[in-house]
Amino acid sequence: MTPNHIAEFEQMVLLAVLQAGDDAYAPTIREVLKASARRSVSRGALYRTFDRMAAKGLLEWEAEDSNPIPERGGAPMRRFRVTAEGRRALRVSREALLALWDGIEPELENA
Repeated sequence: MTPNHIAEFEQMVLLAVLQAGDDAYAPTIREVLKASARRSVSRGALYRTFDRMAAKGLLEWEAEDSNPIPERGGAPMRRFRVTAEGRRALRVSREALLALWDGIEPELENA
């Protein structure tokens, strides 16, 4: 898989991070995915996706150490941010999908 290609769920996660803005923490991102994409995702699956995307350079995070969370054993929450490479991958994916969707609407009406 080239860096230009992102899987559907990766695309959704990047878009959810952008939608969440300054509140791009895992719980908020999960809520955006559930509300906007109608996708329910486990915490573990989401964090595995975050790690994979960070390794690809699509996503980065910073620890919010000002508010330790007792339920997390005092571990800080991570705030996520889409990198320039992630934004580029989203643009490439969007352009490819729009080109493929062009003229398809009549085909879907017959289904």
